[in-house]
Amino acid sequence: MSLVRYNSALNDYVPTSFSNLIDRFFNESVSRAGGSAYSFVPRVDIVEEEKEFQIHVAVPGVNKEDFKLDVNDNLLTISGERKFQKEKKESNFHSIETQYGTFSRSFSLPENVDVNNIAAKYNNGILEITIPKDEKKVVKTTIKVN
Repeated sequence: MSLVRYNSALNDYVPTSFSNLIDRFFNESVSRAGGSAYSFVPRVDIVEEEKEFQIHVAVPGVNKEDFKLDVNDNLLTISGERKFQKEKKESNFHSIETQYGTFSRSFSLPENVDVNNIAAKYNNGILEITIPKDEKKVVKTTIKVN
């Protein structure tokens, strides 16, 4: 006999730590995985390279015209909308697992970025935002102790 971890839908609602509870409170929408007619929170990957930062936002099914990117006081805001097309119905089975509606994510940019040369492209359901670093602005320095 082997032990198998009990897994139920209830486990999705129970955080594993207080930190996880706070993260879920601020990062997830009120609705669960079934989606919402009003809003959702897309998943994001952030990568730092030597000369740039990259933000990858997972938003499949959105037209590139439906994205809005704004920079205001070193705060990058990505917003848009994924419009609901039609429901899939087969006999008595009804399934909608993807999320629809409006979304918005904001990111504080570091001081050493060039906000005038931020570029974005949408490819295979991923919005790729490239934020170049400004080599003239030095954020890191080493101080010698005497």
